[in-house]
Amino acid sequence: MTLRRPGRTGKSVRILVVDDYEPWRRFVCLTLQIYPECQVISEASDGLEAVQKTLELQPDLVLLDIGLPTLHGIEVARRIRDLSPQSIVLFLSENSSLDIAEEALRTGAVGYVVKSSAASDLLPAVEAVLQGKQFVSPTLAGHDFLDPTTAEVSSLPASQTEQKRCHEVGFYADDRAFVDGCARFVEGALKNGNAVIVVATESHRASLRQKLSADGVEVDIAMEQKRYIALDAAHTLSTIMSHDMPDPTRFLELAGKLITTSAQFAEGDHPRVAICGECDPPLWTLGNGELQIGVEQLWNVIADTYDVNILCGYSMGSAQRKMDQELFQRICAEHSAVHSR
Repeated sequence: MTLRRPGRTGKSVRILVVDDYEPWRRFVCLTLQIYPECQVISEASDGLEAVQKTLELQPDLVLLDIGLPTLHGIEVARRIRDLSPQSIVLFLSENSSLDIAEEALRTGAVGYVVKSSAASDLLPAVEAVLQGKQFVSPTLAGHDFLDPTTAEVSSLPASQTEQKRCHEVGFYADDRAFVDGCARFVEGALKNGNAVIVVATESHRASLRQKLSADGVEVDIAMEQKRYIALDAAHTLSTIMSHDMPDPTRFLELAGKLITTSAQFAEGDHPRVAICGECDPPLWTLGNGELQIGVEQLWNVIADTYDVNILCGYSMGSAQRKMDQELFQRICAEHSAVHSR
C-alpha cells in the first residue's frame, strides 16, 4: 500500500515522533521504516519541544505520547490543532483507560494506539489516519468515542487489525535443551511442508543437524530442495549492523529476501516459512541488552508483515550472566508466547 495524504502530491509522509523514552522512539522509527514513504523528520522528548517542532516543521503526522514532561500530551494536541491544523495527530499511549482515550480524541486527534498493542496496531493505524479514518486499538474498539453526528471519521475494519503474530521465545537451561527445543520446532515445520530458516552458531547448527537426523529428518534432501537453510548467527548479524547497532533497512531487506525466496520452496496449499534463530550469543559478546531488544522488535515487524512462524531461542547457560530480571521481562514482552525448559 502507498502511504500518502489525500490531496498531497509529495511522495513522502513527514512524521514527528514525540515520546520521552528514547528506546520507544527508536522502536517507532524502526517500525515505520517498513514503508519507504514514511519520513521521520524529527523527534521530541517533551511537550513544549513537541509544540515548537510542530510549529517549525508543520509535519503531516504527529505520533504523540500522553505522559510527557513539561506539557501533557493532550494539551500538546490542542495546541497542535491551533498551530498546525493540517497535522494529523495519532496518540501512542500506555494508558488504556476509555476516559483518557475519549479525552485524547476530543482534541481533534484521529487515532489512539495502546502501546502494548503497537507492534500489531501501529502500521494499520498510520494507514487508516492518513486515509482520513479513525483508528482505535482493538482493546478499546466498540466504544463511541466521538459524537456520530459530528465525526467525519470511521473505524478501520476489524479484519485489517486482527493479525495473529507468531513470534515466540524459548528459554532453555543449557545447550542440549536449546537444540532439543529448536529441533521440535524445525521438525514440526518441515512435517507441515514449511520452508525453514535456521540462524544459529556453528556448534548449535551442527548439533541441530545431528539431532534432526537422529529423529529421522532427511536434512540433506530438505537442503537440496531448498526447504532448509542454515545460516551462521555471527555472520548474519554482521551483515545487518551499522555503527555497532542493527540497521533496520539492512535487517528488513535481508529477512524479506530470505523469506520471499524460501516461500517459493514451501509445499502445500498455504506455504509458510518458519524461522528459528539465535542472535543472542554475538549480541551478548557486545555486552548490550538494548541491542537484543532492538533485534527482537525488528522481528516483530517481520512477524506482522509476512506469514511466518518465528522462534527465538536463548540458551541460558551462555546468556544468564548478562540477563537481569528487567531485561528478561522486556524480552518476554516482545513475544507472542514464552516457553522454557
